[in-house]
Amino acid sequence: MVSDAPFLVGVTGASGVEYARRLIEILGDRAEVILTKDAQAVIEIETGLSTKEFAASARAVYREDDLAAGPASGSRLFRAFAIIPCSGTTLAKIATGIADNLVTRAAAVALKENRKLILVPREAPLSAIALENMLKLARLGVVILPASPGFYGQPKRIGDLVDFVVARVLDHLGVEHAIGSRWTGPE
Repeated sequence: MVSDAPFLVGVTGASGVEYARRLIEILGDRAEVILTKDAQAVIEIETGLSTKEFAASARAVYREDDLAAGPASGSRLFRAFAIIPCSGTTLAKIATGIADNLVTRAAAVALKENRKLILVPREAPLSAIALENMLKLARLGVVILPASPGFYGQPKRIGDLVDFVVARVLDHLGVEHAIGSRWTGPE
């Protein structure tokens, strides 16, 4: 893989866009962002930011209906694709091969090109259908990384909880970082 190839970050309409905002902030111009229509509404509700402000540090930002964009093609290199947060609908579409928007098409590309695909679902509770879809995708090599922060680092603010999850995503992307707490065992 070419080292200057971007990381893709897909943002769907699930609650928890702060996880994506923090990941985009850390990746900076190494990130290309795909925003769904529903994500745009959630960004405004949960962060008070415009989509331009939300993804300001990214190399590029794509709309979900831009199926001619680079990430829709297997010949366009990208290092990995993290969908954060990943809605239940997006998860189901990926699991069943429906590639009807740029997020699900780029996920299909990641699968067919054998590139790292990380899904960060934030739904709770999970239905049997969602669990089956997660299992199906995990068996295909997709990383299912629920937005479930740990508390052993004794978080003091919401940002600490966000950083815990984003740190795990960065670990799976192979990006060095100094955020979040790592378990070191009891003293």
